[in-house]
Amino acid sequence: MPKRTAQAVWTGPRDGSGEVGLGSGGANLRYTFATRFEEDPGSNPEELLAGALASCFTMALASRLTRNNAPPVRLEATAEVAIEKVEGDWSVTGISLRLRGDVPGLAPAAFAEHAQAAKDGCPISRALRAVPISLSIEG
Repeated sequence: MPKRTAQAVWTGPRDGSGEVGLGSGGANLRYTFATRFEEDPGSNPEELLAGALASCFTMALASRLTRNNAPPVRLEATAEVAIEKVEGDWSVTGISLRLRGDVPGLAPAAFAEHAQAAKDGCPISRALRAVPISLSIEG
């Protein structure tokens, strides 16, 4: 399997700025302390983590549903990463996944079962086992 890369460069002291580039060339994103801990425009590590989990989860769920003869029309996942000070240090303390799906003919209970299995089994979820990840299904 291929290895995926990203590169980050920080310029200056704490009030400087950084740029993270995806190895695929798909994006170059600016980040600062203000984009991370305040509301300035730009990206931050937690947002990137949320995107990684949401995309991994929807791919795993689509694959699982398709293998079980219930191919989805659309899956939409939103991941929200919580970062808080714990014992004086910033820590990711939890991730909430919200899911909406259009899967014709699949009972809600079966959809929930597949969603839980995909959440527990996707590679990014497995990499983040130290962080509690909750899942809620909407609509």
